[in-house]
Amino acid sequence: MTKIKRIALVAHDNRKADMVEWVEWNWKKLIKYDLICTGTTGKLVNETLLKKMGEEESNETISMKRLKSGPLGGDQQLGALISEGKVDMLIFLWDPMTAQPHDVDVKALLRLATLYNIPTAVNRSTADFMISSMLMDSNYKPILKDYGSYINRKLDIK
Repeated sequence: MTKIKRIALVAHDNRKADMVEWVEWNWKKLIKYDLICTGTTGKLVNETLLKKMGEEESNETISMKRLKSGPLGGDQQLGALISEGKVDMLIFLWDPMTAQPHDVDVKALLRLATLYNIPTAVNRSTADFMISSMLMDSNYKPILKDYGSYINRKLDIK
């Protein structure tokens, strides 16, 4: 990871207000990084950042890549970016109390974040700890497990 982190922001519908509040609180830090957001979350994050920057008359710009909405493939797009090494951290405010129509995609996304050792927050407290870490503004090389034995395993195919 370089000093300029690539931060993915995702929030389920019942957690979007939490994400907006979190972005309002952390906007000065967030605009220093490259953001990757799924659909509606990206729209809300962008609007929030523009509003806060306007209030402060900031000359900063927003670096944001918006993916599709999660249920429409955005979670899978984000998973692909993680597997390609293009995401440094994931903040995913998910709703544990509501069944999601794309629950398998959510599980796959969290699995990939774990597999590739991406720091992941699934609640605001963890997101606060991550964004305030002294590692945020430094180079950091996460330890990746070697899956060579899995890739090179012999298959008994008849």
